[in-house]
Amino acid sequence: MFAPGAVRWIGPPLAVATLLAALVVLRVVPDPLAFAALAVAGLAIAAFFAVFFRDPARSPGAGIVSAADGRVRAVERSGERLLVSVFMNVYDVHVNRMPLDATVDSVEAAGAGFRAAYRADAEGNVRRHYRLSTAIGPVEVVQITGAVARRCVPFVAAGDRVAKGAPFGMIVLGSRVDVWLPAARVAATVAPGDRVRAGATPIAREAA
Repeated sequence: MFAPGAVRWIGPPLAVATLLAALVVLRVVPDPLAFAALAVAGLAIAAFFAVFFRDPARSPGAGIVSAADGRVRAVERSGERLLVSVFMNVYDVHVNRMPLDATVDSVEAAGAGFRAAYRADAEGNVRRHYRLSTAIGPVEVVQITGAVARRCVPFVAAGDRVAKGAPFGMIVLGSRVDVWLPAARVAATVAPGDRVRAGATPIAREAA
């Protein structure tokens, strides 16, 4: 299964590779080896995007689950909120998933610039805020672009009711997803350096 919009990335290089391969097979090109090499390159590009846009089936984990695949970069309290921040590499699954059942209150674009996503000042980068109403109170999920990843793609809109573990968007080519939880209502179950999987790995539980 692939994320929405995958066809427009996978299709063109696959189509070019198929056409070039057909020309080689039909022997209608002056330099078959060169055209075959180009066909292989096109297939490699299509394969890269196929891996990048993969959207594997996931069964939701217990408690509050990670919104992104990757490695936890920070778990920290800021005022009345608890932050769990996950950094995604290029090879991670890039479809982001709801950390818990929620109604989407708003989806807003903000920020400027494309600093490396692991830096503290990347919080000002181009990003997208998803403000959610949940059973534990207001939750915010923020997709943050980076030096290479420059597009946040939403799959949901204000008013949507989205189940825990369901896809809500993706960031093209990596970067970071921050989940802000009401600190008085939860306790973190991960630490910086932990590997997590979107929709599956618990990152917090409701406090007793």
